[in-house]
Amino acid sequence: MNKKQKFFAYPYVVWMFIFIVLPIVLVFLYSITTKEVNNIKTINFTLNNYKLFFDPLYIGVTIRSINLALVSTIFCLVLGYPIAFIISKINIKHRNTVLLLFILPMWMNMLLRTYAWMTILGNNGIINNFLNMLGFPSLRLLYNNSAIIIGMVYNFLPFMVLPIYTALSKMDQHLVEASHDLGADNRTTFLRVILPLSLPGVISGIIMVFMPAVSSFVIPRLLGGNRSLYIGTLIENLFLVTGDWNFGSAVAIMMMLIILVSMSILNRFDVDKEGGGSNLW
Repeated sequence: MNKKQKFFAYPYVVWMFIFIVLPIVLVFLYSITTKEVNNIKTINFTLNNYKLFFDPLYIGVTIRSINLALVSTIFCLVLGYPIAFIISKINIKHRNTVLLLFILPMWMNMLLRTYAWMTILGNNGIINNFLNMLGFPSLRLLYNNSAIIIGMVYNFLPFMVLPIYTALSKMDQHLVEASHDLGADNRTTFLRVILPLSLPGVISGIIMVFMPAVSSFVIPRLLGGNRSLYIGTLIENLFLVTGDWNFGSAVAIMMMLIILVSMSILNRFDVDKEGGGSNLW
């Protein structure tokens, strides 16, 4: 890298330090300190905040959040892969229009999109009003895990579709043609050629959905109510309600570690390397 290239990199380095590195360092410092000992306000270094995180109550909250994020990610993958595959097969003249229509709801604020689902799933919402018109009783569709999963899938589905679509659209179609020329049917071609070559997009999509899903607090609060506590809403309550920034920082650090471990595990399955996918034959 020459001096001119280094010069253009400096603004990014400064931006990264101010908005990424420094906040993480501050959160970590909050997590290993306490401001009050025996009703005396002081700053002391301690690991009690991390020890408190391993209380069965908070472990249960973490497991519940991970399970909900995993289920949402699986639904996004099951729905997103066929959508991405269909979009990649659309005529190139209309493909950008279809993509625009698909991501158009993302231009709206996530809070408003989630409120819209409250209108749809509520006791007096569109679905229940339609059921009542048909003579059926109202269903309890809001303030449960199902409502949270619906909200997460709706909000995060584009994050799954776009990476998979990118991987599929960049795939060399000559490989598919060669597979058919060698006698493979559509199912075999998909399993042995298309799916392995699209795995980098699948891995990226899983990461992009799981990360916001496990830490989300807006969707669980609005669609799940106060029936269950999740790690995102726990951090929100610790910072904004109880004012326990030290323990809240410890929970945030632990959540970040969980995400980093999950990403490292997924990266082991990343086949976006030279010769990647050949070992899948």
